[in-house]
Amino acid sequence: MLHEESIETLFKEIRSGSRRALARAVSLVESTVVADQDLASELLLLCNSFASPSRRIGLTGAPGVGKSTLMESFGLALIEKGHRVAVLAVDPSSKKTGGSILGDKLRMPHLSLHSDAFVRPSPSRLALGGTTVTTRDAITVCEAAGYDTIFVETVGVGQSETEVSDMVDLFLLLVLPTAGDDVQGIKRGIMEMAHALLVTKADIDDQATRIAVATYTSVLRLMIPSMEGWATPVLPVSALNGNGLDSLLELVTRFFDPSSSPSIEAQRRAQRKKRFSSDLQHELMSVLRANSSIQSIISETEHEVLEGSIPPSVAIRQLRSRFAITISERS
Repeated sequence: MLHEESIETLFKEIRSGSRRALARAVSLVESTVVADQDLASELLLLCNSFASPSRRIGLTGAPGVGKSTLMESFGLALIEKGHRVAVLAVDPSSKKTGGSILGDKLRMPHLSLHSDAFVRPSPSRLALGGTTVTTRDAITVCEAAGYDTIFVETVGVGQSETEVSDMVDLFLLLVLPTAGDDVQGIKRGIMEMAHALLVTKADIDDQATRIAVATYTSVLRLMIPSMEGWATPVLPVSALNGNGLDSLLELVTRFFDPSSSPSIEAQRRAQRKKRFSSDLQHELMSVLRANSSIQSIISETEHEVLEGSIPPSVAIRQLRSRFAITISERS
């Protein structure tokens, strides 16, 4: 059990490069125990002050598209170039038991054992958007540990996985060359957010891969680009034989080159603002529900909505008025 005195020690171990300490830190950040959350806040303040500049890269795509396999090959290629790589992989949680398999380390056996890599699978806990509510904080801890390239690999549930785009710099969408109907595979929402499309498992069918690359390239021309001044590329890659990894590395280098891409810091400022607003709304709602008198008002109004006495929109306006009166009386 960690205590206040040991947070400083844990932080020093993280800074010294201890992967075991880093794993303990991420576990602390992910904890739902109130006492752990207080300690995690102290640790995050320390990590935030010493976080090193990093490249944050998100990967999403349907199950079976090869996210983990690509991470294994590309992560090792980056390490050969002198980088330190962290992978935060999110596994789906069971709606019945709440458990997760957390098998990403098994799918990345060489990368997870490398001294210059840190692979951390985490349960989604049924959070929407393909990531977890603590993924952003885990990124901060990894940056404090000196990892210069941090990948966030999403659950892999489909087109709804856009939350990751609000916590990374470069957002990669992985698609298969033999997924079936081309039109069915083209979805505006997530494709317009992606900075690049990777047609994976390109070694399976050369002709299908070429057709997929041409199709997606044509469709992207009709969409609003993910960033001003950035043309979203479509690259064929094969984690099995390594084809396309050099092109992917060149893409990453070009994206993070200040002279050829918009300011990453400006993007991160916008992301921090959005997260603050989201977390603030969540916490304010928690405070409201923790107040017995306010909770009574909410329950009473909710019952009226369920019975059909008043429309939900009217109920919300009435609640807002009653909350304002309650707050003014207390002040």
